[in-house]
Amino acid sequence: MVKFVDTAHVYISSGHGGPGCASFLREKFVEFGGPNGGDGGKGGDVLVQGDHSLTSLQDLRLHPHQRAKNGEPGMGKQKSGKAGEDCLIKLPLGTILVNAETDEVVFEVVDESLQLVLKGGRGGLGNQHFKTSTNQAPRHAQPGEDGQEMELYLELKIMADVGLVGFPNAGKSTFIASVSAARPKIADYPFTTLTPNLGVVQMSGYRSFVVADIPGILEGAHLGVGLGDQFLKHIQRTKVLAFLLDGSSFAAKGPLETFEALYNELELFSEDLTEKPRVVLLTKLDALNPELNLKKLEKAFAKKGERLFTISSVAKTGLEELLEELYKIVAQGRSVELLANQEKAKSQKHPVGRKGGHKGGKGLGLKEGDEDLLDQPEDEA
Repeated sequence: MVKFVDTAHVYISSGHGGPGCASFLREKFVEFGGPNGGDGGKGGDVLVQGDHSLTSLQDLRLHPHQRAKNGEPGMGKQKSGKAGEDCLIKLPLGTILVNAETDEVVFEVVDESLQLVLKGGRGGLGNQHFKTSTNQAPRHAQPGEDGQEMELYLELKIMADVGLVGFPNAGKSTFIASVSAARPKIADYPFTTLTPNLGVVQMSGYRSFVVADIPGILEGAHLGVGLGDQFLKHIQRTKVLAFLLDGSSFAAKGPLETFEALYNELELFSEDLTEKPRVVLLTKLDALNPELNLKKLEKAFAKKGERLFTISSVAKTGLEELLEELYKIVAQGRSVELLANQEKAKSQKHPVGRKGGHKGGKGLGLKEGDEDLLDQPEDEA
């Protein structure tokens, strides 16, 4: 079983360019053959691509060093060296790449397009390029350009439309299993989910959205109680939050107290979470606490500006109306996000792509005295 890992440090480096060759034609019946050194091969690039089938950064945690191959040196008879093999790093969608030295966000993996992170070094020119009328036999060639290196901090934030928020045993796993094909652990004894689960809700008219079930929150989570707030980051990308309140007789607190506690924990973690659209669900309607008055409870939440949905994931009561409301909010969020991305694309003149590496990459540097050779030097007579 693949362990869920949502952070990793990796060290990436592009390949060095191969050095050019300084050679001369030696062939029978060819007098003064002249220079024929070939060019060095280009160093391999470091590329990143999103992969929807990946759900963890475990592979990179186990293999943190990712290197592209160096270009091969040039050869005689004007033979160019082979280009170095690129290093392709596949990441789960929702991964953020941060330069560990500058804390600058390089980019976010939001789709499966290729992104160039570090560009490989150029291959050096062979001595055939430096022949002139006054220098018929140049005896030098360019060294290959060194590659780049970077230390990256990777953070995975699950990409989902709806985030489920609740204390342990509020019925989050049962809910996601009832509305999607996800099958998280469900049992008839108290326990809490330890890793996030994703489920795709399929609706009529080819409509769908993704639900994220994160481990239950405990009071004081922002201070590190229980699993702390380490999984709250996974609902930062969601378009709507669903607060699940336990309505059974086994709940430690009433629905209003539970809602206030959850709201406070989210606010202490990030005020942005409390500004997201949300719905409030009273779960376990099939085992409802007889002391609860649903009409009074609905009025109490209405005073807070919240609409209360009563559901039973086991009996599938109230789910259809709830899913329609969730999809309505998700569709509005998608429209806003689409417009924002279009505006960003118009204003972004030089996106990170195949044309060049990221400026955060640090060159390893040529040897002292070799820099001038990159500017087409002239051989001494």
